[in-house]
Amino acid sequence: MNQLFPIFVKLNQIHTLLVGGGKVALEKFQALVSNDETLKLTVVTREIIPSFEELLQNYPQVQLHIRSFEPADMKDKQLVIAATNNIELNDQLRSLTTQRNILFNAADKPELCDFYLGSIVKKGDLKVAISTNGKSPTIAKRIKELLNDFLPEEIDETLSLMSAYREQLKGDFEFKVKKLNEHTKNILRHER
Repeated sequence: MNQLFPIFVKLNQIHTLLVGGGKVALEKFQALVSNDETLKLTVVTREIIPSFEELLQNYPQVQLHIRSFEPADMKDKQLVIAATNNIELNDQLRSLTTQRNILFNAADKPELCDFYLGSIVKKGDLKVAISTNGKSPTIAKRIKELLNDFLPEEIDETLSLMSAYREQLKGDFEFKVKKLNEHTKNILRHER
C-alpha cells in the first residue's frame, strides 16, 4: 500500500545536507538545484569527482567540505541525503537523523528513507511529482517523459491567467472553487 504523502519543499527556506561526492551525489545535487538554484545546501564528502566540484563553483551559497562526515554536520539541517556506497555511514546517518527528527533519504536504499526524490515534470510554474513508492525510478522517468510531451507549452500562460482570474473573484472559498472548476474543466481535454 502506498502511504506516501506528496509535499513540495521550499529548499531556500530549509537547510539540506548532502553526504557524498560521486556520480550519485552529483545526480542528487542536480535534482535539487534544478528545482531551486537558491537552495541552502551543505555538501560533505571525503572525495569529490571533478565534474561535481566544478559545478559547485557556480553556486557560491553551497558549502563544500572535503573531509569525513561528522555528526556536527547535522546541526541546523532539516533534510539529509546520503549518496554514498558506505553501508556503515548510511546506517550512522539514518540513526542520527532519527534521533534528531531530521528527514532522511539514502540513494537506492528505500528501506532507510523517510522521503524519496521523485521524477519532476516542470512547465513554468507547473510542477508534477511522480513517485513509484521507491519501486521503479525507470517507470517514473518514462511517465515523466510522457507528461512532458502531453502538457502544452502554453500551460504557464494559462496558470498566470487563472491566477489573475482567481484574484478577481469575489465570494467565499466554495464559490471560488466552483467558478474556477467551471472555467478550467476543458483546458486539458485531448481530442480523440
